[in-house]
Amino acid sequence: MEKDTKSLKDLDLNALFIGDKAENGQLYKDMLNKLVDEHLGWRKNYIPSDPNMIGPDDQSSPEFEKTVNHMKTVLNQLSERIRTESVPWHSAGRYWGHMNSETLMPALLAYNYAMLWNGNNVAYESSPATSQMEEEVGQEFARMMGYDYGWGHIVADGSLANLEGLWYARNIKSLPFAMKEVNPELVAGKSDWELLNMPTKEIMDLLENAGTEIDEVKKRSARSGKNLQRLGKWLVPQTKHYSWMKAADIIGIGLDQVVPVPIDSNYRMDINALEDIIRKFAAEKTPILGVVGVAGSTEEGAVDGIDKIVELRKKLLKEEGIYFYLHVDAAYGGYARALFLDENDKFIPYKDLQRVHAENHVFTEDKELIKPEVYAAYKAFDEAESITIDPHKMGYVPYSAGGIVIQDIRMRDTISYFATYVFEKGADIPALLGAYILEGSKAGATAASVWAAHHTLPLNVTGYGKLEGASIEGAHRYYDFLKDLKFEVAGKKISVHPLVSPDFNMVDYVLKEDGNDDLVEMNQLNHAFYEQASYVKGSLYGKEYIVSHTDFAIPDYGDSPLEFVKSLGFSESEWRRAEKVTIIRASVMTPYMNRKENFDYFAPEIKKAIQADLEKVYEAANQKENA
Repeated sequence: MEKDTKSLKDLDLNALFIGDKAENGQLYKDMLNKLVDEHLGWRKNYIPSDPNMIGPDDQSSPEFEKTVNHMKTVLNQLSERIRTESVPWHSAGRYWGHMNSETLMPALLAYNYAMLWNGNNVAYESSPATSQMEEEVGQEFARMMGYDYGWGHIVADGSLANLEGLWYARNIKSLPFAMKEVNPELVAGKSDWELLNMPTKEIMDLLENAGTEIDEVKKRSARSGKNLQRLGKWLVPQTKHYSWMKAADIIGIGLDQVVPVPIDSNYRMDINALEDIIRKFAAEKTPILGVVGVAGSTEEGAVDGIDKIVELRKKLLKEEGIYFYLHVDAAYGGYARALFLDENDKFIPYKDLQRVHAENHVFTEDKELIKPEVYAAYKAFDEAESITIDPHKMGYVPYSAGGIVIQDIRMRDTISYFATYVFEKGADIPALLGAYILEGSKAGATAASVWAAHHTLPLNVTGYGKLEGASIEGAHRYYDFLKDLKFEVAGKKISVHPLVSPDFNMVDYVLKEDGNDDLVEMNQLNHAFYEQASYVKGSLYGKEYIVSHTDFAIPDYGDSPLEFVKSLGFSESEWRRAEKVTIIRASVMTPYMNRKENFDYFAPEIKKAIQADLEKVYEAANQKENA
């Protein structure tokens, strides 16, 4: 279907959410009722001559009525518990915490509707409609990442997508040894070191030439348990998500093979340190299985220099024959690539970016909110073998919807399994998802939800680019607001210090008493403030400002936070004593804070709420001291 790109330029994000105060609530109810009616009609019209299984006598019996009343009581209890104990993440200017926000109305409606069919996307025969949708979503992922021959699919979350990325790397890097066993002619003349450093495309080309022996080659790959320790190290930045440790454990390469790479003061991977680590291992004849670059780190929203990792890989391959698999963990930041694609899904030249953004109303003000180094990182995505992307984060769809996309569709054969009771190998149907993925049974409703979101908002500057842009602009407003924030509580002057200007939409900061030179004491203040402004203390629904927090500790971060700590006036010895800095953290996903008038309403409200929470902190500390 051809896109109406002219009308998309005027697409209004406000029409796509239920709204902070349920402004579009009636619209949601009307569309949901229409969809439910269509499902009920579908049931009634399937073989209309069949008799009813539930008759009027059943429905009028005392037992039926009693059961219905009991069900209503249970659901009333459910509603009360959820309304009482849930986080009001929908609130435009009150919730500044985790990666939660408004979810897209078309995604919610599609999920509501499709779950009535309860499709299982493990097999085409149990979910023809939603299996096709997931196949289409995978192709949309690939197109957004710049892959000409790519493929992708939905998983439960980023942890499983990362696990699949490592699964691909492990199996692919082990194939040359399997070929050497099964068909030595394929890799004739290559040393073991050369086998361990073969580029992925070269391995895929050889596998394609293996013909009828492909199954035997796969049997002798790492899935057999052979050569796991020979494959080398898996390099991850210090900002890594914890799922990488779990993945290394489960996939069998072992935690000892996971090596952290230092990050710089902007919390991006230090490329010089990466090169030093690779060369050190190469000198010992230890290969590099793969490198992970992060686009949108969980704690800081930092975007690693994917382009620099790619340049380093090219240089090492050309000069020394060293090659590693590259995976981009863009679970958080993946959808931001839509910011850089024009209405024809082509990557926009940097010199034209601000103009194209203005033409498509990506930002409300004509400011350069995209850093050149972030642009360069996203441009290089198509050089990575695999990418994690989570629709349930910046795709604004309901949980759980992670995703993975691979550069070369042929790669999926390296992890495939075929269960004949679920699908037939070689069957002439459009989707065989279950054969090529880690999971078994999976909700077709998730695929419908992501599909509806993508088809409402194209994955380029005319659609999702506007949504990502709204979030980023809101984050910059929040960052600028925090920079000049000061308080006076219990005779103490307290200043707010943001961490770094955001690469994406994560904004971190600390609260510090002026003149304080005790880092442990500052950490205690920030943790106590977090407790007041989170689920820990008081009713969530009544809170006027909600945040999350994290610790940047030496075991995980090394000395990368030291520059920030020093900028606060603390000595290096104080950093060594405290061994961490406690940070207040906000993922600014709200689509409403890009507009100045909206932010200007909430700014004084946030300031009042912080003041009130700080007063509670100091009052509690006073009471403790006097007890």
